[in-house]
Amino acid sequence: MGMVDSPNGESRGRRARQKRKRIGFHIDMTPMVDVAFLLLTFFMLTTTFSRANTMEINIPPEETEVKIAEMNVMTFRIVEEGRAYWSIGEAAPQEIAMYDESEAIELSKGLRKLLQEETRKNSKLVIVVKLSGKAKYKNLIDLIDEFNLLKIERFSLDDFTARDEAAIEKPGEIESESREI
Repeated sequence: MGMVDSPNGESRGRRARQKRKRIGFHIDMTPMVDVAFLLLTFFMLTTTFSRANTMEINIPPEETEVKIAEMNVMTFRIVEEGRAYWSIGEAAPQEIAMYDESEAIELSKGLRKLLQEETRKNSKLVIVVKLSGKAKYKNLIDLIDEFNLLKIERFSLDDFTARDEAAIEKPGEIESESREI
């Protein structure tokens, strides 16, 4: 608490004309420090810290080669914002909207339905995702989140090549080239 020092006794006579001593005071800071530490402790214990959202990705060793039948591979190419193409095996890529026109936040219901149907038809289906340089990273994250929601665990990420670009632009020509090889 606070404390005030006062001079002892009253002075009369000559001393009365002299300047009086200044009255000093002293403030005890202990209670304020206690309150500050109490508030600091309260906010530290009641605040929730956000954890980073992480996802475990299993990467096979470099020398591992896995053979998968063509009909068990679904290739999903993300070209640019909102545009994607899918194909199974050597079939021609078909365009699908990644997002509904009304909501740009959530993936389209058509894409979700497609993934559900294809994984239900073929339990051995492996999805290969290829992301173009024009596409946004958010599209890939949204697609992987959708895989997690649908409990699709067999997917792979691959490079978007010039052949993928050509397959999207002229699907008939690439299909006939691949059969000749």
